[in-house]
Amino acid sequence: MMSLTKAVELGEYEPEYLSKFEEWNELSKHSQFELIRQALENRLRQLIGQYAEVNNVLDFSKKPHLQEVLKNIDDQRKKVLEDKEKLYLEYSKI
Repeated sequence: MMSLTKAVELGEYEPEYLSKFEEWNELSKHSQFELIRQALENRLRQLIGQYAEVNNVLDFSKKPHLQEVLKNIDDQRKKVLEDKEKLYLEYSKI
């Protein structure tokens, strides 16, 4: 069973997703924003870890398909950073 806390730990930061949890709607905008910030940092940390794992694969140079994996991870990281900016703008209006 997924809880709000577990979702944040796993890097779920989209307010639309988090609003499915009953306790999310009971939080102040400030508290919601703090959870979003924490989830964003968790997601970025996960992506950096995934990138490092793939990059450190033995015989990496002999596995060209892993370059695409690294590109996909980097694309995800860029999206998270873009989302971070948007969410900061949205929640700075509170």
